[in-house]
Parts: sequence; structure tokens; C-alpha cells
Amino acid sequence: MASGSAKVALFDALASVAQALGSGRRAEIVDVLAQGERSVEDLAGEISQSVANTSQHLQVLARAGLVRTRREGNRVFYRLADDRVGELWAAVRDVAVRHVAEVSVLADEYLGGRDGVEQLSAVELEQRLARGDVVVLDVRPEPEFLAGHIVGARSAPLSDLASLAPELPRRREIVAYCRGPYCVYADDAVRLLRARGLRARRLDVGFPEWRRAGLPVEITH
Repeated sequence: MASGSAKVALFDALASVAQALGSGRRAEIVDVLAQGERSVEDLAGEISQSVANTSQHLQVLARAGLVRTRREGNRVFYRLADDRVGELWAAVRDVAVRHVAEVSVLADEYLGGRDGVEQLSAVELEQRLARGDVVVLDVRPEPEFLAGHIVGARSAPLSDLASLAPELPRRREIVAYCRGPYCVYADDAVRLLRARGLRARRLDVGFPEWRRAGLPVEITH
């Protein structure tokens, strides 16, 4: 019969993965890495932390086996260990939305009123892309677009969108997407485009969910 201590050790080891995600900053890092590989410096900027603090968080994730590294000169780049890590984060996020009442309130505070932000599903967008009657904008930072994006999408980082808006066609609907259903970039993009008289909606998921669904993607580098 297996010993009680062995059972305790086993479940402690299994729980180490959940413990690694038990920090908002580390969850945020996983959310960014679900888009593609990033350097420590880039990640620090994304989560508004120092490089030293970000490195400590990454070490916790690495010890739990959730991330992998590669070195390029003096720079260290991180990526998720595999797609299951992204699926785990998505599951944690979805359970929190369903069962933690505070999450919906905080999401509303973060994303702002969504009354003027219409959404469409990934299935509908795939159909629209096949017909060629929609313009798709990837409003994530350019490194994430280069690491992988929806086939046919145009890179339009939110910071550049105001200058790009006059070039966009007024007779075709525009669909913006970003990191996921709670990524503010796409909401802000829709508001900006609609304020300029363009027809715009956001994808109801983000690039990681699109990719995991087996829908067409391409990589620029």
C-alpha cells in the first residue's frame, strides 16, 4: 500500500502548478506568453514591473515547468512550455469568471462600458474571411503579431490605429482582435473606429483561442 507521505508529496507536486499561477503578475505573464515568445525586458514592460521582479516571477513559472527559455546573446526569451499551459490559463480564467462574482465587476471597471462594442464569434469571422467581406485588424503589439496571427489580418497596434484609420475602407466591416476576451485593446479599437464613422466589431475571443480551435493562422517570422 502506498505510504501517506508519498500521497502528500504527490499532491503537493501537482498543486505546485496552481501555486505558480497564484499571483496576478504571473498569470499576466502567462497571458502575454500565450501570444508568443517574449524577452524578459518586454515582459517587464507589459506587466509594469522591474526586470528583476519579472525575472523572479519567471523563475517560479520555470520551476513549475510552465515556461521554457532560450538565450540569444545577452537576452533571455521565454515561451510557454506547450499549448496545455495556455489551455490551463484559459480554464482558470473561465472558472473565475463563472464563480467569482468580483471578477465581472472588475472586468467592467477595466474594460469600460461595452454597450457600443459589438462582438462576433470565431466561427462567424472564419466565414466572413472566406467570403472576403471583412477587414481584420490585429491590435496587439507588433511582436505578438509577428509571432502568429489570424490569416489575412493586418497589424494595427492600438497606439498606431488613429493614424491608420483614414486608410481603412468605409464600405467593409472591420473586426479587431487582441489577446483574449478580456483584452482591452480590441474594445478600445472598436470605440476609436466607430467614433470615426467606421463599422467595427471585436472578435469575442483572442488569438490564442482562435489558434487552439484549429482555425487558420500564419507566422511572419
